[in-house]
Amino acid sequence: MNKKLPFALLATALLFAAARAPAEKTPEQPQQQTAAETAAVDYSDAPEGKLPEGVHPLAYRLDLLLDPRQASFDGSVAIDIRLDESTDHIWLHGKNLTVEKIHAQRKGGQTVAASYRQVLDSGVAVIAFAESLPAGDFTLHIDYSAAFDRNLAGLFKVEEQGNAYALAKSESIQARKYLPGFDEPGLKAPFSISLTVPEGYAAISNGPELAREPAGAGLEKVTFATTPPMPTYLLSLSVGPFDMVERPAIPPNKYRREAIPLRGFARHGRGEDMHYILDITPKMVETFETQLQRPYPFKKLDIIAAPQWPSGATELSAAITYREQRILVGDNPAPGTRLALVEVHAHEIAHMWFGNQVTPPWWDDLWLKEGFATWGEPLALTIMEPEGGHDLNATTSAISAMQLDSLASTRAIREPVTNNNTIRNAYDAITYSKSLGVINMVDGYFGAERFRPALGRYLETFSGGKADSPSFYRVIGEETNTPELTKTFRSFVEQKGVPQLDLALECADSGRAKLRVHQSRYKPLGSPIADARQQWNIPFCYKSDTGVQQCQMLTQADTTLNVLGETCPGWIMPNVQGSGYYRWNLPTAQWQALVKRFGQFAPTEQLSIIDSAFAAFEAGKLSDTLLLEVVRQSAGAGKRQVITMPLRYLRKYRNNYLDQAQRSALLQFVRNLYLPLLNSSADSRDADRQILHSTLLSFMALVAEDPQARRQLLDKARAFTGFQVPRDPQALDSDLYTAALTVAVQDAGGAFLTHLVNLRGALDDPRFENASANAIGSSDSPRQVETIHKLALSEDMGPREAFGLIQYAMAQPRVQAQHWAWLQQNFEQVVDKIPAQIRRRTPAFANTFCDRKHLGELQQLFAKQGHLTPGYERSLAQTEERIALCMALREQGRSLMEALPGAEGKAADSPS
Repeated sequence: MNKKLPFALLATALLFAAARAPAEKTPEQPQQQTAAETAAVDYSDAPEGKLPEGVHPLAYRLDLLLDPRQASFDGSVAIDIRLDESTDHIWLHGKNLTVEKIHAQRKGGQTVAASYRQVLDSGVAVIAFAESLPAGDFTLHIDYSAAFDRNLAGLFKVEEQGNAYALAKSESIQARKYLPGFDEPGLKAPFSISLTVPEGYAAISNGPELAREPAGAGLEKVTFATTPPMPTYLLSLSVGPFDMVERPAIPPNKYRREAIPLRGFARHGRGEDMHYILDITPKMVETFETQLQRPYPFKKLDIIAAPQWPSGATELSAAITYREQRILVGDNPAPGTRLALVEVHAHEIAHMWFGNQVTPPWWDDLWLKEGFATWGEPLALTIMEPEGGHDLNATTSAISAMQLDSLASTRAIREPVTNNNTIRNAYDAITYSKSLGVINMVDGYFGAERFRPALGRYLETFSGGKADSPSFYRVIGEETNTPELTKTFRSFVEQKGVPQLDLALECADSGRAKLRVHQSRYKPLGSPIADARQQWNIPFCYKSDTGVQQCQMLTQADTTLNVLGETCPGWIMPNVQGSGYYRWNLPTAQWQALVKRFGQFAPTEQLSIIDSAFAAFEAGKLSDTLLLEVVRQSAGAGKRQVITMPLRYLRKYRNNYLDQAQRSALLQFVRNLYLPLLNSSADSRDADRQILHSTLLSFMALVAEDPQARRQLLDKARAFTGFQVPRDPQALDSDLYTAALTVAVQDAGGAFLTHLVNLRGALDDPRFENASANAIGSSDSPRQVETIHKLALSEDMGPREAFGLIQYAMAQPRVQAQHWAWLQQNFEQVVDKIPAQIRRRTPAFANTFCDRKHLGELQQLFAKQGHLTPGYERSLAQTEERIALCMALREQGRSLMEALPGAEGKAADSPS
């Protein structure tokens, strides 16, 4: 056994001895300390995940000098803490910080010498005291400095159009890169912040600005109001020559007595592009207040367009920060661009309550903020835009989560998070979209009039504090007095997988009918999912041609229901309104009867039919001819979401299972289905039809390789970019940027790539910058591969854009082998280039493979280099499984492609 030297003795020796920490615990960067360290210290008890209990942050006073024109920043923080018991050391967080001075101060003013040391590369650090501190209240005083990050993590700097900006990306555990402190969601405390910045620069934080005064040498000190208690991951710090757009305050209402000051910030010269998002903000805030019956919880609201940002948006309290291409859309955005903006904005506004006002204590309860914020999008938008199709978008999102949830390697919505390096793995479609589907199901089954007031009660109960899932279940259960509601949540939140309902309709001679329902876990062909006899509490509603809708909670593996009505139903629809988070399957005759009447069902039900049909096909339980009929029927639907839902499946089968002889058959099949829709939507003024047109045009050009569609996009790209013709800025809207530029890169000749790269530097359009990176990666010319590799790692390509470029490059069959060889040989440089936040996702670069050779090479790569991408294990497992499932589906996929020519001829014999 390894004996540990008591920390009290070590702390006394701090001022005299030099330290040698165990090599495996030492960060890669040189370790910074405040004094000489101890020798032979055993740090094996350093917490890999949650910090030990017993130390509570009470308040932070943060004072920083932030000049984005410089390479580094410095400052000081005073942290009031409470110790539950005496100790000679505490654990906290700090990553790659140079700590110059540190001490603890008792309430009476006496100081206690201390030392600081980072122990784990994840940012776990220890403070050792020269003498043991008794239980009670103390203040930690820390002076420190650090370099600005250049890779969009922590407190980073970016340069755009000749100006430098500093921004803090704190979520999930990035605040520790610029602040020594307690970097966990449940450790909330108020922050008093002051920033010394270049004179005239905007400075933004979570509290309202209180004062701005000269600080000498061309600097100003900006002081902000103390915030409510908040976790470190919601800290906002932004400094730079931002344009500020100030709007009238959001007026008081029945839920809120005070007005909310509203401002927008964009980099210099782009303030005019903030109008659209600022215009919709007051109504959105008021809609959430009304639905939740709770006031907006902060004293102001700033909307910040970050010149670069590693994610789409982050809900920093009262200072929501966006990747600028998401919101700098001008006054008349393209329909798809506008839709993406209102959805992400609704999500972030919802966070002001879910996550910010009430915070999960640890990352295993991430769904309580991200799931409910995702649910909040259609909740608010359907009220604001009743005809906007937001309910269909929500159903589509929930169904999309089933793709990930169908893997053996998926995760439950709520499961333990024990290591700092795996926290970001919880930010996936399970947490966001599956949670949305489950909440929608509960809301629909038990009724909004019962569920939503209970949700308001939950927010009221834990306002300003924290709440975990058991606390949520308890309050919701007490408020609704409905045990089934909490049991349903638990069964879907705490176990992984998609429920599969196999139904059989049995009719007696009398005409009376029974519906037998068997529940199990959905499993596609080739899946390693074991038969664990999982069961859920499933809110199940079905209807039939008898005109009767019946609902029952399914709690057993097998249930028999008496179908109401005097006659045997001709058909059964097993998911009324498509609100159930499950898949279902029927005998062939019942499938045929259902598909024949496809157009009679609600659009959300049609989405459920399409998803369950493809799921049954991929499980080997539905014929290819019947599946193709479902695709045909969807093309005749009235709603965009229904029409386009099969496209991703057709893309997958085309990429993996189509041979040259079948290309003309696929092209003819999709032409017959989609060209009439493409033509009829071409000049529509309806926003949804315009999105449909852009989606179908992109699909026809890039997937079906229709020459006419490609020519149309090529002409648009040439005109918009001014390639060999006079430039027309109106020739291409942003919804078609990626598709049109991709076609041009592939079809316009080698000179277009050079032209596009030059235009990226000259055209100040963040959406174009992102789309053009994806298009460059989509080149299928072997002669351009080397140029693309150099560009991906160059300073001319932003970190986030570089990640997208490589993703698109790996999906190009003609040059995939060259890109894969380069990626393996230059993996370390690629990892250094892309944002730290998404490095764990690098195994997904191999998602497009469908063979054993590349699967083995992927495994070898991460066996050697996985240490460069902490937390990669889940992404690797999911990528391995996707490749294996692709191989297992090969026979089914090829059969479907082979059925294409004959399917057209048999159309009259199929159900219609």
